[in-house]
Amino acid sequence: MALSTLNSKLENYIESIDVKTVSIERRKLLAPLIAFIQQNVNTNQDNRLHFICTHNSRRSHLTQVWAQTMAFYFKIKNIDAYSGGTESTAVFPLIIETLRNSGFEISAIANTENPIYSIKFANNAKPIIGFSKKLDATFNPKSEFAAIMTCSQADGGCPFISGASARIPITYDDPKAFDDTPLQSAKYQESSLLIATEMKYVFSQITTIRHDKATKFSR
Repeated sequence: MALSTLNSKLENYIESIDVKTVSIERRKLLAPLIAFIQQNVNTNQDNRLHFICTHNSRRSHLTQVWAQTMAFYFKIKNIDAYSGGTESTAVFPLIIETLRNSGFEISAIANTENPIYSIKFANNAKPIIGFSKKLDATFNPKSEFAAIMTCSQADGGCPFISGASARIPITYDDPKAFDDTPLQSAKYQESSLLIATEMKYVFSQITTIRHDKATKFSR
């Protein structure tokens, strides 16, 4: 049986990411997410990570995709990453282009006003299905999940999220601020790299139990 391996370009990209660049302040911000994942790993429970932003068009997709990918990279099992918004719009096209540039294999399943994408990070792993949806859409979990707020507007606008067992604010600046400027592509890549770096740091901290020995993955 063929092993499921990361796309080679994507693996090289991930290998080049230096988690030592994550600041002490950001590590403190990421600590509750690490604790949530670790607790579920320790008890052999599923980890449902729901990344939430306003329009589910940029940052929430980047965090969903990179979290799922880093979990695979570090061989952390039972991780399911989701994304949603307080509104449903569409994945911004430059998000797809940025992910492709990093090594993801992406194809459109449905070309509509709200396109649906297959986002593959590994040869034989099931793809991430990417499209814009509200946070309470049927595609998303209903209970026992971490609600990870990736933008301050959604964090402030959603004082209560039904079914969430944890609420974790990890906010990022919106690359939309640079749309239609000469810096647009560079800023989207910068935003993606920042999120990828922090998700790599998060999953590098997760300890798994194998043969009665605790092993912390390090890359």
